[in-house]
Amino acid sequence: MTEVNYALLKKGGFMRQRQKDNFALRLKIIAGRVRADQLPKLAEVAEKYGKGYVHLTTRQGVEIPFIQLKDIDAVKDELAKVGLTPGVCGPRVRTVIACQGDILCPYGLVNVEEIGIKADQRYYGKELPHKFKFAFSGCINSCAKPQENDFGSIGVVEPGWDGANCSQCHLCEGVCSSQAITFDSMERLQYDPAKCNLCGDCIRVCPTDCWKAKQVGHTVFVGGRIGRHPELGRELVVMVDDERLFALMDKTLDFYIKYGNRGERFGSTINRLGWDKFKSEVL
Repeated sequence: MTEVNYALLKKGGFMRQRQKDNFALRLKIIAGRVRADQLPKLAEVAEKYGKGYVHLTTRQGVEIPFIQLKDIDAVKDELAKVGLTPGVCGPRVRTVIACQGDILCPYGLVNVEEIGIKADQRYYGKELPHKFKFAFSGCINSCAKPQENDFGSIGVVEPGWDGANCSQCHLCEGVCSSQAITFDSMERLQYDPAKCNLCGDCIRVCPTDCWKAKQVGHTVFVGGRIGRHPELGRELVVMVDDERLFALMDKTLDFYIKYGNRGERFGSTINRLGWDKFKSEVL
């Protein structure tokens, strides 16, 4: 009888269930996007080889439970016909998640779906001391929860004011949750950039285009995790462009590979070595 290499199966996205010789197959889903033409095959495989349903994970993933050991190769072959492949588990870069950013969302400031796809192409499955998770959000609403991930970013915008056409409608004041925008008794607009959270709501609601974007970019967080010992990621840098964002990803992973101990989450590596050391090497 051939010995089953469970570690290799797990690396390839097949996770052992509590039921003997049953596996949940984790699929590789990038930034939460599944094509419509892939769904019929996904349903067919779940019906034929599983128990007729799929599980939607908390990280925009899809899993097919109750795959039998004997059917693993057949399942992979069937899904490959529509471009669906197994995901990864274990100590490596996991599924990259992202919201839909400025493609659809009225609050979205940057195209983080595109960022997520590029990050997947560059880093997905990369071997590391422990699992590593990326998450990208298009605005400060942080729907993809970047602060809960090893490396995450949110889209931000620095607003600029030109009041030539201002109608004193006060919409920007009303929408500004950080109270960076106020009107004085003479109906003169007062803007305090120190209070601004870079959300861009003032630009979004202004009917006369007095508020405009001066620069758009990303705020980066590192070292976040949930699990048994949750810790929010720390803000590394504010307002970086796409090129520098990817440079920071490269340097962050290099730091983790260089200093991380086997089985140690990235946030724990930073805590052990010190925030200042991490910043000095990455920035």
